[in-house]
Amino acid sequence: MTIYNFAAGPAVLPKPVLEQVQKELLDYDHSGMSILEISHRSQLFTDLYADTKARLKQLMNLGDDYDVLFLQGGATLQFTMVPLNIATKHHRAAYIDSGHWSVRAIEEAGKVPGVQADIVATSKASGYTEIPQFPDVLKDTYDYLHITTNNTIEGTAYQQLPQTTTPLVADMSSNFLGQQYDFTKFDLIYAGAQKNLAPAGLTIVVLKKQLLTDPNHPKNLPAMLDYTALANKDSALNTPPVFQIYMANLVLQWLETQGGVAGIAQLNQKKAALLYNFLDSSKLFNNPVKPAQRSLMNVPFLTPDKATDAKVIQAATAAGFLNLKGHRSVGGLRASIYNAMPFTGVEKLVNFLMDFEAQHQ
Repeated sequence: MTIYNFAAGPAVLPKPVLEQVQKELLDYDHSGMSILEISHRSQLFTDLYADTKARLKQLMNLGDDYDVLFLQGGATLQFTMVPLNIATKHHRAAYIDSGHWSVRAIEEAGKVPGVQADIVATSKASGYTEIPQFPDVLKDTYDYLHITTNNTIEGTAYQQLPQTTTPLVADMSSNFLGQQYDFTKFDLIYAGAQKNLAPAGLTIVVLKKQLLTDPNHPKNLPAMLDYTALANKDSALNTPPVFQIYMANLVLQWLETQGGVAGIAQLNQKKAALLYNFLDSSKLFNNPVKPAQRSLMNVPFLTPDKATDAKVIQAATAAGFLNLKGHRSVGGLRASIYNAMPFTGVEKLVNFLMDFEAQHQ
């Protein structure tokens, strides 16, 4: 039986990448050592680091005015690091509240001494079934505007970026490199890698270099929380997550073979359309999200009651469709169809759901 993993994260990785890891795990780059054993001070790692950074920037169409950091602590640590490092002129940060992870980011920013975190738009009243409307009235009163581009739990995503003159910051954890944006519109992007890029333990931060030399940048931050200090040491103030960076490099190479971000986004649209079209025609299953703002990555759906939800999950698991249980805060079901989920997996899931519905009319 073929297994399809629809987990929201840690999530499915490309099979060719896993096969390559398996093949060379005992001998990385003819060194006689495993990638798990090499020193982060070695030329082997230095070359890997440089190549990974170059591939990432090329896929994002970013130039030399951007830097990339490979950090630890997950996107959750970035909820604190972002305001610490860049809410330094006005000491005010604007947040658009589009769901659970936006709320978490707002809460953590509000704990940073001297920083005011303001909610400037929210879709809480609708149960986060849409992206909030945002008229840009911020002017020059905030250090940045923060958005969560894809809401993993609620299943919404930005299809159009906010029009703003305020520096734009994004938590892009769950649609990083899976959806096309003009990445040059962002001053800073961060993403936990365990959705679309690598195993858990790596966090990507892509930021404009001018943020590293801004005269308002605080001079007394702890080094491990300081973007400038981390950039000056090529993300190696302490031992970086070598294996995760290696895995990210392989996934980036795989992504290049898929036609880059544009190519994989086209495939993701095809996968999502197949699943959403079924849900919209179904009499048993329902997706609550406003169609124009549906996520390409995370598709939540419901049956009329929790008992039926549980029956679907049990039958799906037995059939090889794993991790379809919805997040505990919203219940129901959720299929996460990240870059590495093949079209065949979504096609077979839809066929399974159709059969289940036919048998439970």
